[in-house]
Amino acid sequence: MHMGTTEIFLIAMLLIFAVPYLIWRVGGTDYYAPLVIVQIITGVILGPGILGRAYPEYYTFVFNPQVVQSLNGIAWWAVMIFVMLAGIELDLKKAWEHRRESTITASLALGTPLVFGCIAAFGMLGFAGWIGPKAQSWQFVLGVGMACAVTALPILILLMEKLEILRENIGQRILRYASLDDIAIWAVLAVIMLDWDRVTRQLGFIVVFMVATWLFRLLMARLEERDRWFVALIWLVAVSFAADWAGLHYMVGAFLAGAVMDAHWFAQQRLDFMRQTVLITIMPVYFLSAGLRTNWAVGGSAVFVAAAVLLAASLSGKLIGTHIAGKILKWGQGEASIIGWLLQTKALIMIIFSNILLDKGLITNETFTALLLMAIASTMLTVPMVYPKLRRAAQLIVKTS
Repeated sequence: MHMGTTEIFLIAMLLIFAVPYLIWRVGGTDYYAPLVIVQIITGVILGPGILGRAYPEYYTFVFNPQVVQSLNGIAWWAVMIFVMLAGIELDLKKAWEHRRESTITASLALGTPLVFGCIAAFGMLGFAGWIGPKAQSWQFVLGVGMACAVTALPILILLMEKLEILRENIGQRILRYASLDDIAIWAVLAVIMLDWDRVTRQLGFIVVFMVATWLFRLLMARLEERDRWFVALIWLVAVSFAADWAGLHYMVGAFLAGAVMDAHWFAQQRLDFMRQTVLITIMPVYFLSAGLRTNWAVGGSAVFVAAAVLLAASLSGKLIGTHIAGKILKWGQGEASIIGWLLQTKALIMIIFSNILLDKGLITNETFTALLLMAIASTMLTVPMVYPKLRRAAQLIVKTS
C-alpha cells in the first residue's frame, strides 16, 4: 500500500513520542534517566547508526528526505524557543550581588574542564575523522573543549526541581554560577563563529542589535504581559534571522534575543509552563533530529573511546574546578562535590552547541556522536551521584530568605 508523505510523517511522530515515553514509564528510568534523557537516547537509537544499520529499508522508508526536512523545521523552531527561554532565565542581578563568589566559582567551573577538554581535542587531531572539513585546528580544539565545559542551565533547573533544592540556598547559588557560565559559552561560540569574510556584517549586526535592544526594551516595558509573549516571539525570529545572516548562527541570535529580556516581564509560573510545554510538545522532535545526525563511520569502538575520554575530561574538570573554588571560598564539607556534579549536567545545551559546530563544518558527525554520548552519560550520572550526597549533607539545604 502506497503512503503519502503526511502518513509517513505521522508514523515518524508516533515513534518520536511513543517509544521514549513507554521506555521511561514502563522501565521506571526516572531516577537515573529522566524523560528528556530517554528521548535523546531514543533519537540516537532511531538514527542511522543503529536503526538505520539494523533495518535500512524501514529506516529509509520512514525517515525519507521529505519527512526529515519537515522534522527539521519543527526542530529549528523548538530549539529557538528553548534557547530564548534559557536566555530569559539568566539571573545576572543575583550574580552581581554575589560577584566575588560567583565569579571565582563560575570561572573555575568553566575554565578547568575547558582546559581538560581542549587537551583531549588536541589529542583527537592526531587521528583522522574527527575535525570538520571547514575547521581550523584552533576552532576544533576550542569548540570541543567548550563542549566539555558546558552546563545545561534548563536541564539543571529540571534536575534541581526533582531534587527539591531549586528554590533553596544551594540551588540559587548554583543557578548564579551556571548563568555566568552560560554567557561565557555563547561568547566563546561567537568567537569560534567569527567569519573574516563577513566580519563587516557581524560588526553591523552587533551595532544594530544594540540599538534595536534599547528600543525593544522600551517597548516591552510599556506592554501588558499577554502582548509581551507575542512581541517576544517576533523579536526572537528577527534577531535569529539577523544573526544567521551575519554568519553567527541563528541559535546565537536566539540566545541573545532571550538574554536581553527581563524575567520579571513574565509571570514565573508562565515561564515554567512555557518551558515544560516546549519540552513536552516539540523538543522531542529536536532530539530525534539530533539522533539522525549521529554517525559511527570511524568505528563504533573509536566513537565510544572518544566519548569516554571527553566524559573524563568534563567530569574531572568540573569537580577539580569546584573543589578549588571551595578551598578558596571555604565551603562546607561535601559542598564542592554537590555543586560540581550538578554543574557538569550537559544534555540539551551541549547538544545545541555541538549541532552548531556540526552545521558550520567544524566537527564531523563522528565527533558529534561522541559528544552526544558524553552528554547523555554526564546527565544520567547527575541525580544518582547528587542525591546520596544531599542526604549526607542536609545542613546545606537552607531555605532562602
